[in-house]
Amino acid sequence: MNFLRQWGRPLELVFEHAHMRKKVVRLTFGQAGQFLLDLAALSFVFHVAYQLRFEFHLGDYPRYWQAMICQLPVVVAVQWFCMFFSRVYRRLWRFVSLVDLPPFCGAFAVSGALFLAFRTFVAVRLGWLWVIPYSVIVYDTTLALFAVLSLRVLRRIVFELLSRHHAYQMRHGHAVSRVVLLGAGMAGVMAARELARQGNAKQKIVGFLDDDPVKQNTVIAGVPVLGPVSMIRQLAEKRKVDEAVITVTNTSRENIARMVRSCEAAGIKPRIIPSLYDIIGGTVSIAAIRDVDIADLLGRDIVLLDSEAIRRYSAGKRILVTGAGGSIGSELVRQLIAFAPKTLYLLEQGEFALYEIHREMLARNTGVPLVPVIADIASPARMEEVFREFRPEVVIHAAAYKHVPMMETNVREAVTNNVFGTRNVAALAGKYGTEVFVMISTDKAVNPTSVMGTTKRIAELIVQEQDETWPNTRYVSVRFGNVLGSTGSVIPLFREQIRRGGPVTVTHPEMKRYFMTIPEASRLVLQAAAIGNGGEIFVLDMGEPVKIDKLARDMIRLSGLEPDKDIPIRYTGLRPGEKMFEELTTTGENATKTRHPKIFIGKIGKPDARFLHRGLKRLESAVQDANEAAIRAALSSLVPEATLSPAKDTAP
Repeated sequence: MNFLRQWGRPLELVFEHAHMRKKVVRLTFGQAGQFLLDLAALSFVFHVAYQLRFEFHLGDYPRYWQAMICQLPVVVAVQWFCMFFSRVYRRLWRFVSLVDLPPFCGAFAVSGALFLAFRTFVAVRLGWLWVIPYSVIVYDTTLALFAVLSLRVLRRIVFELLSRHHAYQMRHGHAVSRVVLLGAGMAGVMAARELARQGNAKQKIVGFLDDDPVKQNTVIAGVPVLGPVSMIRQLAEKRKVDEAVITVTNTSRENIARMVRSCEAAGIKPRIIPSLYDIIGGTVSIAAIRDVDIADLLGRDIVLLDSEAIRRYSAGKRILVTGAGGSIGSELVRQLIAFAPKTLYLLEQGEFALYEIHREMLARNTGVPLVPVIADIASPARMEEVFREFRPEVVIHAAAYKHVPMMETNVREAVTNNVFGTRNVAALAGKYGTEVFVMISTDKAVNPTSVMGTTKRIAELIVQEQDETWPNTRYVSVRFGNVLGSTGSVIPLFREQIRRGGPVTVTHPEMKRYFMTIPEASRLVLQAAAIGNGGEIFVLDMGEPVKIDKLARDMIRLSGLEPDKDIPIRYTGLRPGEKMFEELTTTGENATKTRHPKIFIGKIGKPDARFLHRGLKRLESAVQDANEAAIRAALSSLVPEATLSPAKDTAP
């Protein structure tokens, strides 16, 4: 395989002229070799075309032999330049397939048309030496197309044979995992080819399983389609299958869950290829096969975005993300950087979290200026400095304390950060001319039973009030439920408990929650910012709620263990501030559709500014006095629908 690696090394060609700067064209040895092979093939084919015209007796006609020698360099040069300008040399020829055919056909159609026009209108005036017989033009164009394509197909065949030979040598004497691919669609074919090209030493593909009856009992990409997915148990016993890889990227999560259950019933380890979003984004290879995660079963279909609408308000703009080191904040940074903002300001109170996301973004080398900002959003003086210096045009406010039970015992900090921190950021955004302000809210703000939920509901009211105060800034809030894998969420907790051998703790067997993946939530937040006119509270479509008990049991099974047998489940009861069921809309709200199918507007009346200001002043006084009972009373006064537990008596 060493010479194949050398084949891709760069080769520099230097062009210099007295009146021009030096120009360097970098080619790989593979491209340079292809140029030479193409020139040789085109020359040979032109000679063959003449031989065919004269039934392989061209030597008997010295005049035509002389004409062929004279015409050959011109014909070959024209054909080569037509190929070059069709950009066929930008294609990796060891991966040639039918999608590469049109540029080749176009190149030779153009060259053939040029030769016919030259023969008809020009050659007769230049003399017999330049007259190319019409039959030679037809023969040459057809054979030349066939020749250059054959060279590339041959290259691919040789490369794949060598890769398989290398894989065989690597596997020799090592244990090999026998793999079946579930899904013989485009993604499955790509995965099979990629695994074959990589010469994977630890895996051998047994075949495809696909429910499409048209594909069954056929061979696709050299791999047999053995039957439907339902026969995986028989296949596991008959062919000694060790793993099943789910290669379907455009199916429902229910179908993925069905495949996972079939694998588990057959005693086969289920695995999966990356999501289509990651593959399209170029962040991972389709062959980066991983274990099935709970997000694959709970997440939803890929969110289609109106990228142009997001680009209009973000490209070339100064963007500030608060809470940039958190789960949602860091994902928003990853998403925003793709839209080429002028500068991205990463604001975070936690030093290490900020260091991590800043380092990750620098490693991507996108060219977008990144400014890490250590700041506490609850500090008016510090936030004034930030806005005065950077004057962000877009603010994504993701900074918040969100852990429900913890905020029940840290009421003062919850209010200071979630309420007054939001007021600081929102007011400064209007003062310094921010165009778009987006706040991340939560489903726990609906009929809240916790301090955290109540503070986020007040934050929504503040954002709506600021929209009235600063008409040149569009203020919107985006409300959604739990995100899979976020810091402090139940998923990492369950993983840790399973790793330790249990028990897995569930508050109540009937408790339900809405779930969404972090990337999906972040993309919809950016989309909502593009839709909003100002003052809206957007509600994301969270799908169907999931029982936490079922979630825990699925995670245990995905770990290869049996719930209640290998890992016990213990019910602990509701914690302070927790609900059995979360809501996404409040009583009296009229959620209406937007132009995006997964984003709705919760129609909520505008807050009374004087009532809100009086309530906030009372709340601020209670916080300054560190009086928890007074803080809870002020919270309940601002959000009448809230049902908060009374303050604990801390007296000795």
